[in-house]
Formats: sequence, C-alpha cells, structure tokens
Amino acid sequence: MPIRNVIVISDSHCGCQLGLFPPSFKLDSGGLYKPSVLQRKVWSMWEHFWGEWVPLVTKKEPYIVVHNGDAIDGKHHDTVTQITQNITDQVAIAEALLRPIVKGNQCAGYYHIRGTEAHVGKSGQAEEQLAKNLGAIPDEIGNHARWELWMRLNGNLIHFSHHIGCTGSASYESTAVYKEMIEAYVDASRWGKQPPNVIVRSHRHRAIKVEVPTETGYGIALVTPGFQLKTPNTHRFALGRSSMPQIGGILIRHGDEDTIFTRSKVWNIERPREVVL
Repeated sequence: MPIRNVIVISDSHCGCQLGLFPPSFKLDSGGLYKPSVLQRKVWSMWEHFWGEWVPLVTKKEPYIVVHNGDAIDGKHHDTVTQITQNITDQVAIAEALLRPIVKGNQCAGYYHIRGTEAHVGKSGQAEEQLAKNLGAIPDEIGNHARWELWMRLNGNLIHFSHHIGCTGSASYESTAVYKEMIEAYVDASRWGKQPPNVIVRSHRHRAIKVEVPTETGYGIALVTPGFQLKTPNTHRFALGRSSMPQIGGILIRHGDEDTIFTRSKVWNIERPREVVL
C-alpha cells in the first residue's frame, strides 16, 4: 500500500525554558528540570497531536514524519532562556521526545531538515547528530539532516526547507509565502522542471497557507506552527507583542480523488491573566 500521509512538525526548540519539554528529564549534571505550567500545557498538546489528531487525519494509515528544523534551541543571541546551554543535553531532550514517534508502528520513515545555524550550530551540526541518532533517512551523500528535501508523494512534488521571510505586520503575513511559490514556479520554468505542488516552510512559528488553482488542482505554500512559547525576542515586533503562540503541526495527504491537500492542527495559548480594576 503506497504512503499517502506526511506529518510535518518544526521549531520544538528543545533546551529552552519556553520550548517543548517532557514531564521531567535528567540533565548531564544529574539534576532534574521541572517544566513550567505553560510547558506542561504544550506537552499535553504534543501528546494530543500524536495520540489523537494524527491517527484521526491519517485514518490510522502509515505516515512519513518530517521535522522541518530548529529541533533544539542552541546557545544563541546572548539569550539566557535556556534550561541548559549544554548542546549534548539539548540533543538528548529532543531525542527523548522524538524517538517514540519515529520508532512508532505508524511511522514509515523519518526525515530531518536543518534549521537556523544560531540554534542548531554552524552547518546544522547539532541537528545532524540528532537526526543520525534517530535513524533519519540520509540524503544521497549520507547526511541524516539536510537543508532541503524534495519528496514525491504519489506523483505530487513537495519541497521542504526551514527558512522563510518574516514580517512584523499581519497585513503582510501571506506576502513572503506567496512570493516563495512564485519564485519556485519561475525557477522551475526557467530550467524546464516540474514546480512543487506543495511548498513547506517553518521558522516563523505561525501557521498560514496560500492556495492557488492550477491545471492539476491547487498549488500550496504553507508555513508550519511550532512547539515553542513566546520568547523575549517576540516582544520586539508589533505582530508578536499582542498575539499569542501558535502550537501544532500539519498533515499533507494524497486524497481519494487523486489530489493532494493539507490540514493543520493549531492551538493558541491563552493570554496572560487580565488585571481588572
């Protein structure tokens, strides 16, 4: 039976006090970190995503898993929000979270995309180690984590890469996404290649999808949500100051009508408690 489902997650930022974290984890020094109330809430979303939403939307069929980058938080931008700046610890946290998923009965293969160097090391070296530990399917030169992935799902072409332009205004949130589609179409046309049916990006931690009609159905460009809470850097931008984190992942599925479509599962974290006068 051919694979019809691809599940995409990203931006778990393991090792950050605001990133995805299990109920408890022993660090390299032997100490234990207790996750915050909001981290426990994100953990419950993670469990619901894999335990209930994924089986529902895949109809309990096998699926491919793609982590689209920034699995760990790293040591970046002089931040002090890490649980630990020991990269070995951060990789171990991410591995503990992902191993039950990629080794599960429904997972038919795992691919890993390298994220931002500030988070995952120069040339994405920390994510290469993580992907190798998890047995991610290597590329043609043997790397287990890659900068981009071209995947053909029953004839439909999908392109995965982590980065995409960001904006501080909700009015322009779709602009870079649509531009990403146009650039892909133009480059494919220049060289006589098939353009991707679906373009998958991450990095922003905010879900959005642009869909346009084509000869064979629809062209889709989308950005995944993440699994990280609101960081200090978010408060620098107008779009981030008043908005709340978007937590979740996406499904890409080859449907019964021989077309490809996507679905997103996105949770919104509640606002801080209001002060009532």
